[in-house]
Amino acid sequence: MTTMQTKALQDIRIIFMGTPEFAVASLDRLVGAGCRVVAVVTAPDKAAGRGLTLQQSPVKKYAQDKNIPVLQPEKLKNPDFLETLRSYEADLQVVVAFRMLPEIVWNMPPLGTINVHGSLLPQYRGAAPINWAIINGEPFTGVTTFKLKHDIDTGNILLSKRIDIREDETAGELHDEMKETGADLLLETLEKLAAGKLVEKPQENMLPGNELRHAPKIFTETCRINWNKPLNEIYNLVRGLSPYPAAFTELDGKKLKIFAAKKIPGTTSQPGIMETDKRTYLRFTCPDGMLDILSLQLEGKKRMDTADFLRGYRFEEN
Repeated sequence: MTTMQTKALQDIRIIFMGTPEFAVASLDRLVGAGCRVVAVVTAPDKAAGRGLTLQQSPVKKYAQDKNIPVLQPEKLKNPDFLETLRSYEADLQVVVAFRMLPEIVWNMPPLGTINVHGSLLPQYRGAAPINWAIINGEPFTGVTTFKLKHDIDTGNILLSKRIDIREDETAGELHDEMKETGADLLLETLEKLAAGKLVEKPQENMLPGNELRHAPKIFTETCRINWNKPLNEIYNLVRGLSPYPAAFTELDGKKLKIFAAKKIPGTTSQPGIMETDKRTYLRFTCPDGMLDILSLQLEGKKRMDTADFLRGYRFEEN
């Protein structure tokens, strides 16, 4: 079914909701296409850094540069915020990398609310789809635009685009590729919406016959490396958590974050053993090989290449 009658894209009043750099690409694409973004909703400023100075979100900084009104509610059900939101008389809301919306917000505009999600829905619903696709060793993922409804990431699908995942690709690299692909897909979605050519596809009709994979929030224990796992599984964990929050192990009683590594297949006598010449390489054993660490960060130190780290590090005797 089509979503609306034909209407000029530039006539659609849009409220954009997003916070991080990932969302800026989509907002910039809409502004560059002449879309009528009447307001932006983003996270409140937060104290950060040693001086605890207030930091603005990337979306807020962009919106201010473009003279777009900015709303920063602490609570999305606040009556004053809801009244202000209504006052913009938006036809449509667009959400990219923002928090979960209550129904009173996502159901407010007549054309509803469109979300950009970093996976090929219905696979990888949840907070960390980019990370989990790589952690699980997927050969591809994608971006989906869909209409919000009650349950998270379950609304009708509008458009989707596949993205291949390189064998050595990290979550950070995929993130950067995906934010541009997502921005292009969002604009294509709105163009078809304006032309009355958008067809909504219920996810219930697209559920795969195989396992439905989810993308829950990443916690600290998710990032801890278990050296008893297969080499490829550990390698994918490192890729899927790089550069943030980063997979980690311990070295001399301190947390050692690992950002880049390569696989050395083979057999080992005992998993979790560190091997190093204290000059050029640092490796850890697992059941079917070794993980050669290329980039790391020891607790209390800055990130560096392994060789640079080894030149200045004194190992404990035991």
